[in-house]
Amino acid sequence: DLLGSVFVFPHESQTSHVLVRAKPEQPLQNFSVCLRSFTDLTRPYSLFSYSTEQHGSDILLRKAKPNVYQFFVGGKSLSFTVPRSLAGSEHVCATWESSTGIVGFWFNGKPWPRKGLQKGYTVGNEASIVLGQRRKERSGGGFEAQQCFVGEMSSVYMWDTGISTSGVRSAMHNWPEETPIFGWRNFPYEIVGEVYLKP
Repeated sequence: DLLGSVFVFPHESQTSHVLVRAKPEQPLQNFSVCLRSFTDLTRPYSLFSYSTEQHGSDILLRKAKPNVYQFFVGGKSLSFTVPRSLAGSEHVCATWESSTGIVGFWFNGKPWPRKGLQKGYTVGNEASIVLGQRRKERSGGGFEAQQCFVGEMSSVYMWDTGISTSGVRSAMHNWPEETPIFGWRNFPYEIVGEVYLKP
């Protein structure tokens, strides 16, 4: 149980990341991802990367600019413009359903207008799941220092279902309504390189 803890990514690195030691049992027709981050980076960086043999960005949540989040499914992406935060942590959630392609996005518990992406697509379940970095290409590829996250990350969750606004707010406080594939209260992780788990 990592309640009350954060991963600290102390400096730019080509190798440091957190590997999530869990994955879905079945290919995904629906999923939701939530996490909290705290950084003063202004360059692009990756937060959550889910790479499969088919795609280095089968699922990817990254910050492209200080006020723009990018969300990828199957290598295609959407952008969500958010207020530029001044030294505050940011909680984001994204959800996707294959049957409609609809993507939901929440910033600090508030829903943004929904958009569409990759209708009919299926996300593979044989995945490498990484926090704080992204693979250059498919799951065997290396990392790039210019894409790495520097700062603090916590409250990471992934579900194989959609999520509601009330579910997002519960996850923000680490009391998820639905049982996740993995989550902060039961988080199977391996630290690679220089990342620290701190109170």
